[in-house]
This record gives sequence, C-alpha cells and structure tokens, in this order.
Amino acid sequence: MGRIAVIQFLMLLLLVACAGEQAQTPEATATLPPASLPTGTARPTPTTAPVEESPPADPLPSPTTELAAPSPTPTSPPAEPVLQEYAVPSGSHPHDVAPAPDGTVWYTAQRTGELGRLDPETGETHHIPLGQGSAPHGVIVGPDGAPWITDSGLNAIVRVDPATEEVQRFPLPAGSSNTNLNTAAFDAQGVLWFTGQNGFYGRLDPAAGEVELFPAPRGRGPYGITATPDGAVYYASLAGSHIARIDVTTGEATPIDPPTPGQGARRVWSDSAGRIWVSEWTAGQLGMFDPASGEWREWPLPGEQPQAYAVYVDDQDIVWLSDFGANALVRFEPASETFTVFPLPSDSAAVRQILGRPGEVWAAESAVDKLVVVRTGIE
Repeated sequence: MGRIAVIQFLMLLLLVACAGEQAQTPEATATLPPASLPTGTARPTPTTAPVEESPPADPLPSPTTELAAPSPTPTSPPAEPVLQEYAVPSGSHPHDVAPAPDGTVWYTAQRTGELGRLDPETGETHHIPLGQGSAPHGVIVGPDGAPWITDSGLNAIVRVDPATEEVQRFPLPAGSSNTNLNTAAFDAQGVLWFTGQNGFYGRLDPAAGEVELFPAPRGRGPYGITATPDGAVYYASLAGSHIARIDVTTGEATPIDPPTPGQGARRVWSDSAGRIWVSEWTAGQLGMFDPASGEWREWPLPGEQPQAYAVYVDDQDIVWLSDFGANALVRFEPASETFTVFPLPSDSAAVRQILGRPGEVWAAESAVDKLVVVRTGIE
C-alpha cells in the first residue's frame, strides 16, 4: 500500500472513533435513573446558578387521617347570639326576671302572687306563694344570694330564702298604702333602695329590718332604679320624664332632666364606668347621662315606631333594650354606636324587664307566659 493510502486509512479510523463517542454521551445522560439522586436533592436544571434546596413538605394525610380543627384565636369574632324561650305556668304573667349565679332563674308571677323558679337545664319550674293579695313586680338577687321582691299587692319588700323557701316580709310604714312598688337595687353598703310609681322611693337596711319611705321631689313616676359601682343610686321617673340621683346618706333625691322633653324615662342601668343608661319610652330613644361630665347623649332606636321599655347593661358594657314597637330585643354597642335588632320568637311578647349574668341576657315575656334568654357567646 502506498504511503498516501496508509495516511487516508488512518484518518478514516479516527473519524469513526469520534463519531462513536458523540453518539454515546446523550444516551448515558438520558438513561440516568432518578433513584441515583440523593434523597431530598433537586435534579439539576439547565441553569448554571446554584439551586437552593427547600425543606421537605409535611406529609399529606391519608384518606383516613382527620385534620384537627384550628384553635380559636383572640381575634376570632364571637358567636352570633342565640335566643331560647322557656314556658312558665299559664297565667303567671312573668313581669321581672333575675338569673342567679348558681344557675337558678327567678321570676315574678305577677298574676298568681308567686315567685317562680326556673331550672334552665331541665326547663322545670316551681312556684312559691308569697301571701294573700300578693302582686309581685320586681325581683333581684341580693348580696346574700336570695331573691328580693318589690310586691305592690302586699305593699312590702319580700325576701325568699333560696334553700328553705321561707318568705319574709318587710311592710312599708303605716299610712303608705298603695305606693305601687316597682323596682329595687342594692347599693355598695348592702342597703336596698326601691321605687313606688305613685310618687315615692325608699330604702331597707336588711340588717336592721327598717323600711324608710321618701316622697319623690316631683311626685308620681319613680320606676326603674340602679346603683353604680361607686355606690351612687339613680332612679327613672316615667310620669316625670327625668332621672334623679339619691344621696344615700340623707335620702334626698335630685332630679336630672334629659335633653328631650317628655321623653318618658322608664328604666335605668349603670355601666362599669358609672354612666347611667336610660330607656326613653315615649321618645323611643336610648339616653346616656355621664355624671363625671354632666353631659347627655341620646340615640333613636331603629324602626318606625320604637318604644324603649327595659334597659340593661351586661358585663361587657353592651347595652340591651326591649322594644315594644318592634317586639324585639335590641343590642347597642357604645364603641361603634350601632344597634342590632333581635326579633322575639313569640308575637306580642311584651318584655318589661331585662337582667343577666356573664354570657346570658334574660327577659320576661309577660304577655305570653315565657322567659327568653339570649346566649351571647361571650363570658
């Protein structure tokens, strides 16, 4: 073979060898098994920048695994209030209601002259006769844990022992018949103050058993009454369209007039700051008097013909009213100055008074022989 032929033959062998290497390289890369990558290592990408590894994700639950419900946080909104009614014996005409710390709910059976006792757990009721001629109006739970009643029929303050059901009467002074007793409140010293619509207010020191009666400065009208955290006492005069502050030492009452004339101040309640909230029956308004500044605020209730009867301030300083015109309970939030209306389950229920305990707002539906509770979901 000539020299040129040998050189051509060697060049041909070199070209064949190079073509073989180029054909094998892509095949080796394409067939690299995924299992050969270390666990948790990302597969290389065409970019030359370093790849930051992410932490492994939590394993997904199997179809039989139950996810735990998230725990509530402080910012979670409270549950919507829930209303529930309890029937009481027919003909009772429950006027006022007073839930006790032990779970009992007391109410005045005005037409039957009895004090009622409801067990909300079972719905069972029990009545305690208060005496011949009794027509109980208001009931509250005193510092001693007993129900105290303003009985206009007996013209007396009545205490019922919650354990023995013994009835103890404290008659008003001689010559004061037909006072038309209405509502009571205990001051910071444990003295019971009360109102009489025919133009009176008074006090009872349970330790001494002595009842005192005072003529109201403007005559007829004393109705709702409340005590503030610092021990002051205020009452509302329905017929007189004003509230009044009682000097608990001297017994003297000083009238305070709301901005709206003839508004029909019916009931009053103090909040934790000592501000006095007023249900203005005739005007259909909520009023607020601040003793610290001497200033008034008033808010018309929603609706076409509101009639604000009862008022109560709960332990969260939320204000509750009963609106005869709308047959509803109404919540007022002072921070936002907004009303929320809760229609009552029974028609023409006639709620005349409201009281409560943490998480619950109770009312007596006097026209339908029922009690109703609003469970607020906040305790």
